[in-house]
Amino acid sequence: MRRTNMSLEEAKLKILALKGSKVEMDVNRGRKKIDKVSGVIKDVYPSVFTVQTTTEKVQTFSYYDVLCGNIKFTSSL
Repeated sequence: MRRTNMSLEEAKLKILALKGSKVEMDVNRGRKKIDKVSGVIKDVYPSVFTVQTTTEKVQTFSYYDVLCGNIKFTSSL
């Protein structure tokens, strides 16, 4: 598990700044399975944020996963 020097509030603010933007993410699902997710950050809530993917599905992610390195933003389109 990789730790960053970013606080939870900083992670929330950075994701809030990306709200409405197209992003690409690498999501570690465990057991060496990495999913690539492309979409738009749709909503930002106190504990989670949602991404509407290019296939029109809405996926929910937690800020904790961003802090631990389970979610990595590969690019902001």
